[in-house]
Amino acid sequence: MNNGAIVSVHHLNCCTNRPRVGRFFNERTPCRVVTHVLLLETDRGLVLVDTGMGTDDVKFPNRLGPMRILNRPRLDESETALKQVEQRGFRADDVRHVVMTHLDLDHAGGLPDFPDAAVHVWKPELEAAMKPQSHKERVRYRKPHWAHAPKWVAYEVDEKAPWFGLDAIWNLKGLPPEIGLVPLPGHTRGHCGVAIHTAERWLLHAGDSYYYRKELEDPPRTPFLVGLFQRLAHMDFELAMQSKAKVRETALRHKDDITIMCSHDTAEFISLSKTTVR
Repeated sequence: MNNGAIVSVHHLNCCTNRPRVGRFFNERTPCRVVTHVLLLETDRGLVLVDTGMGTDDVKFPNRLGPMRILNRPRLDESETALKQVEQRGFRADDVRHVVMTHLDLDHAGGLPDFPDAAVHVWKPELEAAMKPQSHKERVRYRKPHWAHAPKWVAYEVDEKAPWFGLDAIWNLKGLPPEIGLVPLPGHTRGHCGVAIHTAERWLLHAGDSYYYRKELEDPPRTPFLVGLFQRLAHMDFELAMQSKAKVRETALRHKDDITIMCSHDTAEFISLSKTTVR
């Protein structure tokens, strides 16, 4: 692979949640739960990994349904991916591609801000979002987030190839070969990680396959409230636990080769972004 294709990686927090549960995903009080998004500068334009909340979510929070009551997101336009892209001197149409870990509302809310981007997703996830099969699926996906008819690029289940012991989907259309989808189902039907090969090392954005960095340690540690939330949030709990175990095994075996991050661990985000979260 030509590592020069990935010019720069930016770690963005695209929505701070403030659930009323004290020490939920981290040791901070009051609790602050980030939404960890990646902005990649590549030789083929800008690429986002997830989008977090969008500008319309900030203006019209009813779009978010019950989530805004439970998670109490900070509805701050400066935290949207669009505003952070513009802050770096780019325009919305410079974002050529969005690679989705999954289409939950807190990950896909910013899609309307980038209407010209191709949106890459594992096919089972797109099917779940377009045709939810249960109440639990219906409440997690929000139709306004794709009312603009995104340029979906969906990948089949049988397109997988091995990557550090995990399955991965490579040769994503229009993207550098250094970016791949890593199927990690369970949280949702088509939940994926996103693997990125930089000049320094591999990155794996593991989405919501885990929530707390110490779940990847030996032995793993899952705080009670995190474990309870997983029971509530995962579509298929047992499958999600299998996916998390695979991520943990990869983290332990290949710690010198791969930096792994999830979507909502604030301390993990602070360490990688070298920023603070208020």
